[in-house]
Amino acid sequence: MTNARRFHAICPAVLVILLVLPSASHAWNAAGHRQIAALAWEVMTPTTRRQAVALLRQHPDYPRWRKRQQENDPDYGIFLEASIWADEIRGDRRFYGGRDAPTPRLPCFPDMQRHGDWHYRDPGGGEIDSRLARFAHDLAHGARAEKIYALPWLLHLVGDIHQPLHTGGRNDRGGNQFYVRVPAAKRKKPQTLHGYWDDLPGPSGQRGAALKSRADFLRRLPSPSSAEAVGDIRRWYDESRTLIAREVYPPRRDATLDANFHRRAQHHADLRLRAAGARLGRWLNYLL
Repeated sequence: MTNARRFHAICPAVLVILLVLPSASHAWNAAGHRQIAALAWEVMTPTTRRQAVALLRQHPDYPRWRKRQQENDPDYGIFLEASIWADEIRGDRRFYGGRDAPTPRLPCFPDMQRHGDWHYRDPGGGEIDSRLARFAHDLAHGARAEKIYALPWLLHLVGDIHQPLHTGGRNDRGGNQFYVRVPAAKRKKPQTLHGYWDDLPGPSGQRGAALKSRADFLRRLPSPSSAEAVGDIRRWYDESRTLIAREVYPPRRDATLDANFHRRAQHHADLRLRAAGARLGRWLNYLL
């Protein structure tokens, strides 16, 4: 059987999965992505939910998500866990990156690369906008295996494109070379501005009642107009770029962030999470 035929074959529902530790945060942290997924779930129709979960059940990491989820509704919990998969594979030895030797391919996957450059786009490169368009096409029109691969990526990248520093910075690798000091943080050393924005959603391990409380808070914030175009990737990207110019950076490097800056940053992060969740849910209703 050719590689193409293997990719288009229906995946087995249960596979033996290597359990690996999650990698460090590279976008919104895991809490942020789960919050976005929770908001999207509320917007999704019952039919869309069923179709999404049916795809996730055939993903090679479904047993892992099922074991880890902590919600009363396991389908909902699995949907939340799938939203962080694209970050977790960065530290997963089943996958490879850069000049590493290719690893054995799992069913449903076109390759086993980590594809770190799919999470962003800035003057130095990145493919987040083109990949979102590709995965949307695959969800709507692709073969079953393409849909299974595309869904976790799309869940994640909609969140990433709403994190401003995934659309650029100030020649500092999206804020990864711009350090700040956060008085309230447990860590005493300076941290990157990118990491600071990643952690604004709250503790990365947030699930259950804490996640519900946070999602309920975000749901009360203003939502994007339902009249805007569904899946408007360019709009989402431009909004993030505008925030970089106006709100994301403190006045200077190595600055100790004051309460006013932190309050504004938290507010803008919350609005971006709210927008990402609403838009993701509407888009999935359209695609599925």
